[in-house]
Parts: sequence; C-alpha cells; structure tokens
Amino acid sequence: MNLSYFLGYCAFRTAFATYFRCRFFNAGRVPRTGPVILASNHASFLDPPLVGAALHRQINYLARKSLFRNPLMAAVLRSWNVVPVERDSGAGGAGLKAILDRLIAGGAIILFPEGTRTPDGRLHPARAGIGLTVIKSAAPVVPVRVFGTYEAFGRHLRFPRPRPVAVKFAPPMDFSALRAEAATCSKPRLKAVYQQVADEIMDVITRLEPCADVTNFPPR
Repeated sequence: MNLSYFLGYCAFRTAFATYFRCRFFNAGRVPRTGPVILASNHASFLDPPLVGAALHRQINYLARKSLFRNPLMAAVLRSWNVVPVERDSGAGGAGLKAILDRLIAGGAIILFPEGTRTPDGRLHPARAGIGLTVIKSAAPVVPVRVFGTYEAFGRHLRFPRPRPVAVKFAPPMDFSALRAEAATCSKPRLKAVYQQVADEIMDVITRLEPCADVTNFPPR
C-alpha cells in the first residue's frame, strides 16, 4: 500500500471497528495478488471503504468524475486508486477501459452489480454492466455481501449511525466457459451472456447468509 492509501486504510479500519463494530468473514478467499473483481451488493456509501478495510491489499474504487474537479480532492482520490467515471455511463466507454487497465496491471477493483445503492435495504436485480466487464477481463470474480450498512448509513439517513456492520466473501467464480462462448457468439447471445454473468454473481451474493455474529450483536 502507498502511504496515502495506508493512512486511509488504518483510519477506516479503526472507525469500522469502534463506531460500527464491524466483522469480516472469509476475507482470505480474495487473492492477495493479481487481478480480481470484487462484486458486492450496495446499500450505503460505507460499502466501498468497508470492503477495502477487510483486505490486506490495495483495491481500486469507482467514483463519479465530478469529484475530481477539486485539485486537492483529485490528488487524494488518485492516491487511493479511485477510477473516475461518468455518473450516468457507469463502466461504459472510458470507464470500462480504465477498469480493464487496472485489472491488466494486476489490480483488484470493487464493482456493484445492482448499479446503485438500494433505496429500501433489499437486494435488487443485477444489471448487465458487470457482465460486460467480467467477460472483457480475465480476472476471477469474488462475490461479496455487506450487512448492516443500510441501517448504519442508508439513503434515508443524513449521518452515520453506530450500527453493527459486516462483510462476507464467497469463493472466487470462474467464467472461462462463458468468456470463450462470448468470443464467437452472436450479438443477441452476447447480450444474454452479459446478463447471465450478472445474474449468476447476484445469485451467489444473495445466498451469502449472515453468520450468527452478524445478526446477533449485543444492543448498543
């Protein structure tokens, strides 16, 4: 980790451990080196740093391009491996290229199959965008599920609340067969492959049930 990332990493780990009483489960399933896509449900602004705090390696994040207008903020975000993307285009165009470049360089990146934060705390269907990214890359995919972040700092809250949060990682998924098919299939089938990949990832995320430690925190 570079110095800026390490300082942010330590600050977030401390905040999550003390204010949110976080728990990490099966973080060892994420490769310590090499490219990997972390595919997580999205309930809060807390999700990206929470997933990053669970791992002992740098990961790359996405943030809307407008946040880079301030030179100081832009410098900090770049030192934290943040990829600027257009708000409405997601991983399309230049954003997709930037993501693939990070993966080719051996980096880890976190993506959200649902595309945006849940408005009601429930899991929502995956969009095909993550399927496109997965097919275009050669990286393994590790599904991730965050728990409690909606209650701690969902869309309905103006300030974070001291609620327990947790992260659970699934084993890596291999999409080599669908990648091979995508290389030669028709355009209609290719679109179906993108959605199939997205749906399979979301299915694994859905089946990541909370451990007893996640649901039975003592009251605070």
